[in-house]
Amino acid sequence: MYTEEDVRRLTWQCRRGMLELDVLFVPFMEQAFAGLSEKDKDIFVRLLACEDQDLFFWLMRRGESPDTELQYMVNLILQRVQPA
Repeated sequence: MYTEEDVRRLTWQCRRGMLELDVLFVPFMEQAFAGLSEKDKDIFVRLLACEDQDLFFWLMRRGESPDTELQYMVNLILQRVQPA
């Protein structure tokens, strides 16, 4: 279970300093994180621990994460921004 303090810390971590990542992570955190299952929240936290270059590569659809759970979360984030 994520406390309010955890959510504040994660929201801060979503501010990566790279506009392309910020415009995806910050709204996702603010609008979708609370509604995720605990497992999906854990996957999102794992995704935030990745290097910015990898995140950029995955989120700009230039490649996929070798970790299927991380790729699932990337796809979930992109679906919220660009519904199919």
